[in-house]
Amino acid sequence: MLQQILQTMTVDPDLLAELSDEQKAILFVKIREEQVRRYNDFEKKNQDDRIPRKPKKAGRKNVDFLAGRDGREWVWVMGEHKNDKSIEEMIEIEIQERALKLAEKEIEEIRRKEEAELARKLEEEKERFEDEQKHKEDELRKQREEAELYASLKQAREAARKLEAEKQKAEEEEKIRVEQLRHRFAEDKRRSLERLVKDKNRRSSEIFSEFMCKREEMEKIAEQNIKEVETSWQEQERKAKKAEEEVKELARRARIEYKNSLRQSANIISAVSAFSGNGTNQKPPVPPKSAELKKSMANVVKKRPPRPPNKQAVVEWFLEEERPKGVGTDPRTGKVAVWFHGVISRLEAENYLLNMTLGSYLVRVSERVWGYTISYRAEDRCKHFLVDTSDQGYQFFGANQVVHRSLTDLVNFHKSNPITVTGGELLRSPVGQIKDPPDYHDLMRPRITESTAL
Repeated sequence: MLQQILQTMTVDPDLLAELSDEQKAILFVKIREEQVRRYNDFEKKNQDDRIPRKPKKAGRKNVDFLAGRDGREWVWVMGEHKNDKSIEEMIEIEIQERALKLAEKEIEEIRRKEEAELARKLEEEKERFEDEQKHKEDELRKQREEAELYASLKQAREAARKLEAEKQKAEEEEKIRVEQLRHRFAEDKRRSLERLVKDKNRRSSEIFSEFMCKREEMEKIAEQNIKEVETSWQEQERKAKKAEEEVKELARRARIEYKNSLRQSANIISAVSAFSGNGTNQKPPVPPKSAELKKSMANVVKKRPPRPPNKQAVVEWFLEEERPKGVGTDPRTGKVAVWFHGVISRLEAENYLLNMTLGSYLVRVSERVWGYTISYRAEDRCKHFLVDTSDQGYQFFGANQVVHRSLTDLVNFHKSNPITVTGGELLRSPVGQIKDPPDYHDLMRPRITESTAL
């Protein structure tokens, strides 16, 4: 399985979920080593025959940067020249211009309204004067007509002369009043313009002050946001450093585990060689698988996909390949081993071990890979160790692991030898079934055999 992963450089998520932290660290170390090896091979292969770069085509458009006297790209940094204004000055000038434009816009609107109001008043005064003049003319005309009726010719002429004089006097008075009205209108307009100019300057100062206050508030909010972001970033950096330290510690433990597994494998191999050389009949702790068993199993094992498609495929695989080898059966009693469980999930296994003591364990058939998983009750949590199956036997997932002839041998071996050196996991108390029928009833059901009459 490890060779297949290193060949494709991909890890199935379901398989990754079945691995323990130590096995994940070992897997990542091996993948990284394979990446470095491939990179070095690629560099070595292509260092002599580098592909030359294609020459640029004539007339092809490209972007060139303006060069300075030193031949490098010309760069202008705002604020460094002696005549450059600072950012604060530029912002203040911009705010002043905006305030002046807004004030001029407001004052212009007020001026239009006041001019319209003065023009309306002037028209009203003119209409009133015209009405008064018309009324006076009507009165004079009536007086003249009455005088003509009751007076003599001389008196009538005298009355007409008086009426004409009064008419001229009224016209002169009207002209004077119109001129006074126009003068008053011009004076009001002049005063209005002066007041508007003062109001414009005052309003511009007010708008500038408002903008500056808003800018100060925005700067305070920005500073507060920066402090919050800085605090959040520091917290994230602290968590990231903590996670990095945990990853480094996990990698260090994985390297130690890897070295110890190599040392342990070498010790076991030397012990097996010593037993074989002395001619003793004592069975070695980890006997190698015989060539005959390899050959027979190679004929039995069918070609299967990299991972089980469903639970039924796992059941068929176990019945066809694993059960004939006696997996899950206690060789001393011939019954199902206490620690053996069927195809159950990770959560179900943790529920089995929830209230158990340290060192409690069970072996379950994995639904995600062609193999088994040992679920172990540690001090603070449950650990899960993937057991890989192959033609050579049973071993924990990873490189240079001890290969056991049977699953029972693997379990018995780790009753006295820890699974990992750093964790010191010893299989002490097997956890059996808590429900009826047991969860392995699909795997251990009686097989139907056919017989034919001779």
